Amino acid sequence: MTERSLRSILGSNARALRRSRGLTQEGLAEVLGVTPRYYAGLERGERNLTLDSIDDLAKQLQVPAGSLLAEAEQ
Repeated sequence: MTERSLRSILGSNARALRRSRGLTQEGLAEVLGVTPRYYAGLERGERNLTLDSIDDLAKQLQVPAGSLLAEAEQ
């Protein structure tokens, strides 16, 4: 099994949750105070968020912050 980085896990989880809730990258970026380009990089696992921003993202997606960092069971 290949070990994935936390950035990659966070990005995948954020993308899946955002899509399941019918939200746009642009809308979430605005709420989080980042550019849409930065947010897109987050979903690709190329960018970092502060812990406060992860907490804010979790609130917007209505999930516990820890779930954004949890790797899905396979």
